[in-house]
Amino acid sequence: MFDFLIDGFGVALSPLNLGLAFLGAMLGTLFGALPGIGPINGIAILMPLAYTLGLPAESALILLAGVYTGAEYGGRMSSILLNVPGDAGAVMTTLDGHPLAKKGLAGPALGLSAVSSFVGATIAIIGLTLFAPLLAQVAVMFGPAEFFALMIFAFASMAVMMGKDPIKTAIGAVLGVMIAMVGVDSGTGVLRYTFGMAELYDGIDFVVMIIGLFAISEILLMLEHANRQDAGDEMPPLGRVMVSLKEVLYCKWTMLRCGLIGFIVGVLPGTGASVAGAVSYTTEKRLSDKEGTFGTGNMRGLAAPEAANNAAAAGSFVPMLTLGIPGSGTTAVLLGALMLYNITPGPMMFSERPEVAGGLIASLYIGNVVLLALNLPLAGLFAKVLTIPRWVLVPGIAILAFAGVYQLHSDLMAIYLMLIIGVFGYLLRKLGFSLAPVILGYVLGGLMEDNLRRALSISGGDVGILWQSGISLGLWIAAVLLLVLPWLLPKLLTRKSLDGA
Repeated sequence: MFDFLIDGFGVALSPLNLGLAFLGAMLGTLFGALPGIGPINGIAILMPLAYTLGLPAESALILLAGVYTGAEYGGRMSSILLNVPGDAGAVMTTLDGHPLAKKGLAGPALGLSAVSSFVGATIAIIGLTLFAPLLAQVAVMFGPAEFFALMIFAFASMAVMMGKDPIKTAIGAVLGVMIAMVGVDSGTGVLRYTFGMAELYDGIDFVVMIIGLFAISEILLMLEHANRQDAGDEMPPLGRVMVSLKEVLYCKWTMLRCGLIGFIVGVLPGTGASVAGAVSYTTEKRLSDKEGTFGTGNMRGLAAPEAANNAAAAGSFVPMLTLGIPGSGTTAVLLGALMLYNITPGPMMFSERPEVAGGLIASLYIGNVVLLALNLPLAGLFAKVLTIPRWVLVPGIAILAFAGVYQLHSDLMAIYLMLIIGVFGYLLRKLGFSLAPVILGYVLGGLMEDNLRRALSISGGDVGILWQSGISLGLWIAAVLLLVLPWLLPKLLTRKSLDGA
């Protein structure tokens, strides 16, 4: 295991990869600081550029992973200073972060959130180092039936834990699966959802899908609110940014507890930082809020979601690298980046492409230190990005989006398709749908269909193979329990309280 990590550092510490880790961390912090941009849009914009520049697979993944972890750091800035979450994972940060800023503690709040993010991410990266190779050894025993059951479990986990409305989450996932079905059926040669257009025979390209669904829909939302007053006018003064040792020690157990919670939640497929932040904040409030000060500017209330968010971001790499199942919407995009390089994520990647897996894990250690070094002294400089007017920001994002797609395809049809998907994503967001289940459904849909075909081919059409082994049966039971228990438990508790009365 440690030989594997040492080899990974050999890859990550090369001048090119070290520079890309630093660049990814800085760009990610900027993307995260801008409300609504977040890690998915940042990766969606940079992914085609990295591929077009001819970066090796490990270098491209190190850059994009740096953007992901950097955006988790950067998302706290607008949450604390403006009460506007930079992304879904930073929602819980606003509850105590902005009240602290109102009290004149904006600088210490930013400093504490940086330290909490560092501690949470460190716990998760150590967990990733220890458990990913071991889980990969177990995953080698998975056949098509086990992988199909695992994806059913991922969809069940997503429906229960992602978003406020399980029905909308499930609908979004189904829409993603339907989009993944577009094109020629590889098994039968039948055309599906092509509407007679030859350009759709190969399906909808991943980059076109990602940039359209996230970047273009975000541009449309920004244009809709173009007349809104720039948020930077309301930004409170930062004061000192360096957090004191006393403030860090006051939150030490909170950071450790919530970092562990965030890692565990992040490992579950389809959850991500938003679920980890909510679970950790609620747990910490029960344990530490003896005086009822959470929500009014409590340092522990700020440290809890920040440690959990970054731990979940690193934890979501575990299922992606070992099982080929994205742990969050952002790792679904990173999964697509690997597929651009014809790399199949999963247990065999640790033996077949150790430079990719090892280099990525080692780069997370390096990027985490870089992010702490950047965010403590330069928080005031990064906060200036919040003052960028929309008339500069919107065209900039649009140029990067159009250039990325055109460089990759050199085809106007790809641009038109990207715009259509962008309008579709915009309408979904206006109707209250989260886009993460859509992209997870898109990524998992094709994999699920392929594994189902293989399993039924092995069994000669006998569906019993899908739950024949102990692993697949356990995953089916876990999926059913995930779907049933949230609906059943409240009814049982209500009936018990009525019987007691």
